[in-house]
Amino acid sequence: MLKSLKTTKLISIAVLSAVLFGCATPTGPVKTESTSISLISAPLTSAQYLAKAKAEKNQQLRQRYLLLASHAMINAGDDNTAEQLLNSLSSTLLPINELQAEYKYLKARVFKMQSRYSEAINLLDYPANWQLAKWQWVSYYQLKAQLYQERNQPIEAVRQLSHLGQYLPTAQANEVNDTIWRTLQPLSEETLKRFSTESDDSTFTGWLQLAYLTKRYAVDPNQLVSQLSRWQQQNPTHPATRKLPTDLENALNTQPYRPNKIAVLLPLTGPRAAIANPVKQGIMASYLAQNDKDVTVNFYDTAQDPIAAYHAAVNAGAEFVIGPLLPSSVATLQAAIQSKGQQDKIIPQLFLNTVKNEVPNKDQYYFALSPSDEANDAANRLFKDGIKIPLILASNDKIGHNMAESFNKTWQTLTHTPAEIHYYDAGDKMKVTVQKALGVIDSKEHIAALKRILNLSLKADFRSRRDIDAIYMLSASHDLALLKPFIDVNFSVFAQPVPLYASSRSHLKDGGREADEELNNLTISDIPWLIRPDSDTRTVSQLWPTWSNSKKRLYSMGYDAIDLVDKLAQMRALPGYQLDGLSGTLSVNQQGLVNRQLSWGRYQRGNLKPLSN
Repeated sequence: MLKSLKTTKLISIAVLSAVLFGCATPTGPVKTESTSISLISAPLTSAQYLAKAKAEKNQQLRQRYLLLASHAMINAGDDNTAEQLLNSLSSTLLPINELQAEYKYLKARVFKMQSRYSEAINLLDYPANWQLAKWQWVSYYQLKAQLYQERNQPIEAVRQLSHLGQYLPTAQANEVNDTIWRTLQPLSEETLKRFSTESDDSTFTGWLQLAYLTKRYAVDPNQLVSQLSRWQQQNPTHPATRKLPTDLENALNTQPYRPNKIAVLLPLTGPRAAIANPVKQGIMASYLAQNDKDVTVNFYDTAQDPIAAYHAAVNAGAEFVIGPLLPSSVATLQAAIQSKGQQDKIIPQLFLNTVKNEVPNKDQYYFALSPSDEANDAANRLFKDGIKIPLILASNDKIGHNMAESFNKTWQTLTHTPAEIHYYDAGDKMKVTVQKALGVIDSKEHIAALKRILNLSLKADFRSRRDIDAIYMLSASHDLALLKPFIDVNFSVFAQPVPLYASSRSHLKDGGREADEELNNLTISDIPWLIRPDSDTRTVSQLWPTWSNSKKRLYSMGYDAIDLVDKLAQMRALPGYQLDGLSGTLSVNQQGLVNRQLSWGRYQRGNLKPLSN
């Protein structure tokens, strides 16, 4: 049974002091007889437990009441008073395993409330020979897993959860196993493989091996089944051998799409044809690379009427539909498909954009090059890099606001604190925004005030802020050429410059060596195809030399769209199933949204060098 976390009332320091004074000195020999005062939960108020402790003459019983009072204070959110009480107990606590374990557990919870995660983890070091009740081991491993999650150490969290399951009833153990599985899904094959060889804990390593095999062979369901069977034979007592994780069971029971006729809906004529052309070229390149003679791809023009184009494709026998591309066309067609009388006729479809308030359908998917999604990905990257207090400088336009708000939403989810955002306008106002954000204006005004007060000619350098540890710039490439130099010159000589990050909007197309040298030490995100150019990238540049980076990204999306078709169903059923595409590392969530994890590079000596993910 898990410990109760019910909220109770706060206790005054006066009552606490009286109780502590009464228990400062041990009375008589240590008694270790069993007692009926359970430490499992603290349903009473801390005041009630303190009153019981003050009236109790038996030392062990009194200490039990004091531990329960600390537990009640923690439940009520009073970590400071709980810490005082626990500290007062440290020197007199009886050498009884149950009491010692509860003391460590409660103090670790206090540290967790104070975000002192390392101290909490160091404190939770129960000796393996302690004889404890199951509930105490449950609390121990559960709290350690939470602490490692807070420190963004999923591997260590899984290590603790793999121990937790053995102390729980079957139904709860299966829930923990599903949590283990979900925790492992975002990790790369390389990470899973490396850690699976660094431990002799068979349950823990078994989980890592299972996750690795699933990622490695997810593209081939038959091969995956064979590998899972082999793994189960090698791990007969593993929890996942008795029952596979729910997501994995669902994936194995999901049939992939195997269409012979694919229809593509794009604006092939009119003013938007120029946007659609790179997507079309990417689709054709991917189709030709697959060289599957049983599959045909036909294009339908949505410029005039996306609904008519869709019906033409359906009447021609389309078994899978890609597109439309434009948001308005996606919204129009989706509404028509989901209207009354159409529900039983939905053909599997990959929309090449998203719409607000989409109604999830098991055969509908959404794939977009979304700036907001890129900002979400950046928040995760900065968090992974150990950034604590980022400063966001965003263009004062719709894209800048949307990206900044998306970054902030993800950042708050990760850290429980908001990111600081400053919006800049073009021209001279940009410099003012940078100086204000970095605290330079306040520093200069302070210096000027001192000069006036002292009536002296002082020589003083301005000081910039020292609390921020990164700057994320959401700016177009033409803005970046001014924005980065403004940042560079507004860091005072007393402050160490912080890491600079930027989005793909800032990525120059063939900026030249001199221009790129101005970006030295800047870390930037973009599609893998542009961060790590290959022969195909160069071929596309030769065929369409006038294409901007934006059009190359559209080409990569078209290329990936065809590659996704026969994998979408499994990817949706198995959240950890990732595809390394030209446009990013792709995964699909339960709502059918294709998520992209971008690649990152850093400018060094005028060259953009790829970074590991």
